[in-house]
Amino acid sequence: MNLDLTDKRAIVCGSTQGIGKAIAVELAQLGASVTLVARNEAKLQEVAQELDNSKGQQHDYLVADFSKPDELVQQLQVYMQQHNQVHILVNNTGGPAGGPIVDAKPEEFLSAFNMHLINNHNLAQAVIPLMKKAGYGRIINIISTSVKQPLQNLGVSNTIRGAVASWAKTMSNELGQYGITVNNVLPGATRTGRLESIIENKAKKTDSEVNKVEEEMMSEIPARRFAEPEEVAAAAAFLATPAAAYINGINVPVDGGRTGSL
Repeated sequence: MNLDLTDKRAIVCGSTQGIGKAIAVELAQLGASVTLVARNEAKLQEVAQELDNSKGQQHDYLVADFSKPDELVQQLQVYMQQHNQVHILVNNTGGPAGGPIVDAKPEEFLSAFNMHLINNHNLAQAVIPLMKKAGYGRIINIISTSVKQPLQNLGVSNTIRGAVASWAKTMSNELGQYGITVNNVLPGATRTGRLESIIENKAKKTDSEVNKVEEEMMSEIPARRFAEPEEVAAAAAFLATPAAAYINGINVPVDGGRTGSL
């Protein structure tokens, strides 16, 4: 099985913590040179120093605020002038705030749409020409199991995540002929800062202890535990490799079996 990413360049968004960082680490271990993307330059520098470079990888980073799509486009134009190869794009950014959909304001949908779908699209448009030239491309979107089964109290997120999945499927149909695949990884409950925040908020609202909320959430998962970021990263990294060349346009839940749909 060919899992070698030597001489490949990967862009990994949201890569200073959680799932994004775990993916960057995994891709570097497989030999890829990684461009980290996030808002905090100090954290970007720290993570870049941690990445494996034993195969001569050249890691760098791009400081970008995904709440400002127009600025991201300008930064991408400069970045593309400095790099003549990009083989892997991992789209990943924090999810919208929770809450019932009936209470959501229109601007919440617009903001989430820009942060997720529009930024994903801008990033993809920037790198696709280089992927076509190389005859090798992997666009991997980190979304949510809500793509298959909407989650309670995540109205805006459910809506936007579904739009991203549909965008990705459409793009996979158009790009497959060029050796470019587009796939979605759907994490379930994963031990990240976001999950901790969700658990703490639920505990406050229900006047419960944090450990009780955790136990209740885990009871809904056949694996009876939360995922570690590295487990989600392993799925994303596999999809980035030559071994996954014929996997295209799919949604891959990494959720311990929690999602109720097939």
